[in-house]
Amino acid sequence: MTTSPLGASGETSLGHTRNAPEDLSLVAGRDPLTACVHCGFCLEVCPTYQLSGDENNSPRGRLRLWREEAEGRLEPDPFTAAYTRECVGCLACEPACPANVPYGELLEQTRHQHVATGRTRVPFKLRVAAWLAARPAWFQTAMLPARLLRRFGILPHPLLFGGRPAIMQSTAQYADQLMRRHRPTGPRVALLTGCLMESLFREINFATVRVLIENNVQVLVPTGQGCCGAMQEHLGLEGVDQLRTRNRDAFLAAGVEAVVTNSSGCGLATGTALEGQLPVRDLLDFLGDLPLKRRVRPQNGARVYVDLPCHLVHGQRVAGIPPAVLDATGYAWELAPMARDCCGSGGVYNLQQPANAREILSRKSAFLNDAAGDPVILATSNHVCLMQWNSAGRTGLIQRPYQVRHVVQLLDPGD
Repeated sequence: MTTSPLGASGETSLGHTRNAPEDLSLVAGRDPLTACVHCGFCLEVCPTYQLSGDENNSPRGRLRLWREEAEGRLEPDPFTAAYTRECVGCLACEPACPANVPYGELLEQTRHQHVATGRTRVPFKLRVAAWLAARPAWFQTAMLPARLLRRFGILPHPLLFGGRPAIMQSTAQYADQLMRRHRPTGPRVALLTGCLMESLFREINFATVRVLIENNVQVLVPTGQGCCGAMQEHLGLEGVDQLRTRNRDAFLAAGVEAVVTNSSGCGLATGTALEGQLPVRDLLDFLGDLPLKRRVRPQNGARVYVDLPCHLVHGQRVAGIPPAVLDATGYAWELAPMARDCCGSGGVYNLQQPANAREILSRKSAFLNDAAGDPVILATSNHVCLMQWNSAGRTGLIQRPYQVRHVVQLLDPGD
């Protein structure tokens, strides 16, 4: 097996490969809170430790605090809750850990406990957003004004990037329309449309449908699907299991070979719901197995810098975006500096801890000020990361024009 400069290989990924045990009372026969061997490898990859230099603000430090409280040697302390909230949840510590500590699962449990016991209070606006996300029809109706604003180029928030989403037509309706027109005969997959993606950025879903069908893939969009539960996980709220069950039922009934996701965070959450029952594939990883149609671009100096979302490479353990997929865009491209490091979006982290998120992004995005290319395009495969990268220009971190695009948009025959 050969490895590309991106770290991508021809190996097939089923999406969720963290292999953390369902019963976290044991990790290779050990309590997971005692499994840490204190090697310090996680310190080198932890964005909050790199910012603060405070070991309590690292995976190793948080594990120690959680263990001290669990064993009764430390009374529930506000600093423990504060350091837990400081965690981005990028999961870079997991592949770095020689002891295979399931840090992400422990973080999820701890966040839930802190919210349930009142040690952490989720802001009202985020509670409302999570409530709406769990109710797709309500969420899509609530976001209709935002879709209109984006379509007319009115972007009132730094996280909003430009685009032309369909106002009323859903991805399910669009996919059915194209399937009837083109009648592909290849692999049969279900597309996870996502809550925020479908409600606000559905032009990316439409591009996904076009690219899959152009490459002879049959695309189904089960109407019974809903939010993957990632927002509730990030916030420590109830309801994750119910959302996973809903999607599990919808996708298992679809009669497909795999579920394809165009958002790495949603892919990780959906992989958890369907683990062992149905493959969940990252869209670009899936396309890497196909003989792709290639775009022909004029050689006009444009250059694409590719960033790798944390929940793709650290969470799903997908090695990267296949070079053949990036070559098929027709653009000159290269891996962005620090491409495997967190951008600071962290699901809703940039809303909960904006100062930290901005500092993390500042270090990672600085190269764009001097990057070669005209235009310069920052491409990635997670819509929340796209929002974070867009904010670098809107908040003054980047002083020159650049575009943010999902990689599938660069493959889009309608682009």
